[in-house]
Amino acid sequence: MSSILIKNIKLLAGIREDNFLLRGKQLAKLTTIKDAFLIVQDGLIAAYGKMDDFVYRNSDFSWQVEAIGQTVLPAWCDSHTHIVFADSREEEFIDKIKGLSYAEIAARGGGILNSAKRLNATPENELFNLACDRLDEISKQGTGAIEIKSGYGLSTEGELKMLRVIKRLKEKSLVSVKATFLGAHTYPVEYKDNHQGYIDLIINEMLPVIAQEKLADYIDVFCETGFFSTEETEKICQAGRHYGLKPKLHVNQLNSIGGIATGIKLDAISLDHLEIMTDEDVDILAKSPVIGTLLPTAAFFLRMPVQPARKMIDAGCTIAIASDYNPGSSPSGNMNFVIAMSCIQMKMLPEEAINAATINGAYAMELHNEVGSITIGKKANFIFTKPIPSLAYLPYSFGTNLIDKVMLKGNFI
Repeated sequence: MSSILIKNIKLLAGIREDNFLLRGKQLAKLTTIKDAFLIVQDGLIAAYGKMDDFVYRNSDFSWQVEAIGQTVLPAWCDSHTHIVFADSREEEFIDKIKGLSYAEIAARGGGILNSAKRLNATPENELFNLACDRLDEISKQGTGAIEIKSGYGLSTEGELKMLRVIKRLKEKSLVSVKATFLGAHTYPVEYKDNHQGYIDLIINEMLPVIAQEKLADYIDVFCETGFFSTEETEKICQAGRHYGLKPKLHVNQLNSIGGIATGIKLDAISLDHLEIMTDEDVDILAKSPVIGTLLPTAAFFLRMPVQPARKMIDAGCTIAIASDYNPGSSPSGNMNFVIAMSCIQMKMLPEEAINAATINGAYAMELHNEVGSITIGKKANFIFTKPIPSLAYLPYSFGTNLIDKVMLKGNFI
């Protein structure tokens, strides 16, 4: 039995005795303890408190960590990524600089179709090694839990290959991983004029194998003009439900076409992107139990209007933030930058952004009983900062690496 004492912590943040999803004004409350200790036993949080209340003996621990001057927070919970991909797409980045839109690049065979072509030509082991490297990089930046989507296969073989890679990542990594099947990311070229044929392929060929091999936790659809309609989204999600896959959906990135109402009707875990939100969209989301996951670095990279986080929080919505790490519209999984963008561009308070990237992000992956807060019994997933004057300094000093070290499941990485 291993036991670790982390002592003399300048500030311990993200403490929660009770687990609950934060909605509206609750998001601004971040419980902290100054001059604190933490005890980790067998990879789990065993105790915490003020150093003045510390009653243990030094001999009670197999290992001790001095955290003088450091702030300790729960590791980030990134609930929307696409980190299994074959290659980068910086040539499209140049196209965007030259003035081409996201839709124009996609129409030329770029975008998702470009990634699908490259992924289908890449062996599974190579995809796994590339994804391992990305996961290792972002874990050192503080990410302790992650959702990873398929969606660059757009064929039965390609989608299954992606999901098998994600399954291997689950088994290998200290990072907690959830898998989402996103076969309905776009229509492959051969099904451009036969939408029903591709939907049938998803439902009749892909889903049964995914269920048999237990390759996914969730199902996703890109519900958007020019991609999948609300009716098509509902049909695909209902088929996923038959195999136990709950919806986590791309909606309202480019247009408001009824995706919010459809996602609520489908009892989605989360509705993600939300750059384009009408007053009605905000109102119905605020009245629902569904989490709105905002992806500010995608809006930043695409030079799109940022998500109306302030309006949504003030209306009482439940908000999570995530990186959308992917090669086309958000080629970074650095959640520290996501938090900075949430504050700088979306006008979230630092406490709101931290909660949205920890406990609410954990809820958006149904990992809230394992990660996302400093709570007894949860995994010992911590970020140790370098000395900083306050929590607000994290998003304020957005270009500086302020992480000293990261612990996942009681292990420094």
